[in-house]
Amino acid sequence: MKEFSEMTKAELQDYLDFLLRQYRIVDALWFLAVEDKYGFDVAFDLNGKIWGKINSLAAKEIRKRFHIKGRGISAVIEARSYLPWSHIIKYEVEETKDKAVLRILKCPMQEARLRQGREEFPCRAREAHGKQWSNFVKAIDERVKVRCVRAPPDPHPSDIWCEWEFSLK
Repeated sequence: MKEFSEMTKAELQDYLDFLLRQYRIVDALWFLAVEDKYGFDVAFDLNGKIWGKINSLAAKEIRKRFHIKGRGISAVIEARSYLPWSHIIKYEVEETKDKAVLRILKCPMQEARLRQGREEFPCRAREAHGKQWSNFVKAIDERVKVRCVRAPPDPHPSDIWCEWEFSLK
């Protein structure tokens, strides 16, 4: 393999796409292996603990590494854009001065579960993703509150998997 400094922009992009795909696959296979062996509840609980910790650590590193300045909603949204998942899923963000709404439009994890005949991952249940988002947000600005507007197992339109609202307390 070439050194990164020797790669063209296209080669770097291809390699980054490869790494992001591997990141997603490792996460999925790990979860599914635990789910198949120990049941969904155990996999769900372990997943929440791991991603809650990862998101807190990631937020701190993102703030430092990418020089995220300031606080508030805009700092949270900017920092979130550096998360690997931000480049794996398709989303849109509506941001105003006092709040932002993040909508997940394409979720490869959910789509893969359905292709395998599994149920949708209950992102809202037991505050699974809410805890992960809260840990991430707290590391950027403890004044920002996260609220799940909708997420599986809630009914949702076919073009929106979930919605999360970020607002100042």
